[in-house]
Parts: sequence; C-alpha cells; structure tokens
Amino acid sequence: MAARAFLLASLVLSCFLLPCYGTVLLSSLPRTLEVTASPTSGQVLKGGEDKITVTWGLNQTVAAGTDSTYKTIKVKLCYAPISQVDRGWRKTVDDLKKDRTCQHKIVARPYNPANSTAQSHEWTVERDVPTATYFIRAYAYDADEKEVAYGQTTDAGRTTNLFQVQAISGRHVTVDTCSICFSVFSVVSLFGFFYNEKRNAKRS
Repeated sequence: MAARAFLLASLVLSCFLLPCYGTVLLSSLPRTLEVTASPTSGQVLKGGEDKITVTWGLNQTVAAGTDSTYKTIKVKLCYAPISQVDRGWRKTVDDLKKDRTCQHKIVARPYNPANSTAQSHEWTVERDVPTATYFIRAYAYDADEKEVAYGQTTDAGRTTNLFQVQAISGRHVTVDTCSICFSVFSVVSLFGFFYNEKRNAKRS
C-alpha cells in the first residue's frame, strides 16, 4: 500500500516538474556578452539593400573561465517595445521558449575562446523583415543547445540604440504604370460598350 502511494506521489510530482524541464528564463541569464552594431540610433535601413555589421565578444570585466561552457553564439534581430504594442505575435516572455522578441536570425557561429574579444559578421537586411524598430541580441549556447548567457545592443529597458527597418513594398514603377494604363483602358472600353449599345438601340 505504501509503495503504491509513493508511486502515485512520484507520478504527480513528475507531472508538475515536467513543464519546468528545459525552461530557460532571460532574467536568469548573465549579460556577459558585449554586442555592438553599425546602425546609429534612429537610422532607417532598407530591406534587401542595407547591411549591418555586428560585433560581439566576452565582456572583459567578467571572471576568467566564465565562457567555459559557451559553444555557440547566435545573433538575432529583435523587436523593440514600440513595435510590439498590440502585436501578440511579437510579445516578450521571460521564458525563452515562448519569447517572440527575437524572430530573425542573423548568424550562428561556434564560440571561439581564443578570439573572445572580437568576432563580427556583416549581414544584409533580408527582404522579408517587416517594417519595425529593432535592436540586436546575441545568445551564448552550451553543448546541449541551451542559452547560458546573452548580450544586446540596447539597455535593459530596450529603449536606447534602436534603429528602424523599412521593408520593401514589392512594387515597381513599371507595375504601377501598367496597372494605371489597364485601369484607364477598362474604363474607356466600358464607356465605349455602353455608347455602342445605345447607338444600336436608337437605330433599331
């Protein structure tokens, strides 16, 4: 009887612990990475055209060996709070599995402890990046692909060093000109049709 009770208690406990397994909270991560990017505060970049140079490295004020578990660095383009208002699909959640702040991957690279102070990447803003205000964040991952540290180009409140991306419209001047011409032609044809119908009716 006691064994059954113990087994039941174990199952219940495991059900409560299961959702917590593998959960990583941003608030629990140390900010040990220094991240900088080429856009200036308030700069507007064009999707598919402009480039961003991102540089990251270990903060030199942290204790030696802090990066011993770092295996991979992933750099991401993240939405600023102003571009998350009334957009639940971009919301910030402390649980990184549920967080939707950083949806656009810039680069992923193996962490190089021998060159921990200066690693960089040049990235062309992709065409499908929506018009919004952004910052850049880098995560350090361990061998199990879990976030163990981070760094970002803005402050904790995500209010400084923000830049904008202007998405391409996908329209071209030639397309607009052709659509206007076809619209005018359609209207003229319609009036011509009614005029001919009216004239034929009078003849009859």
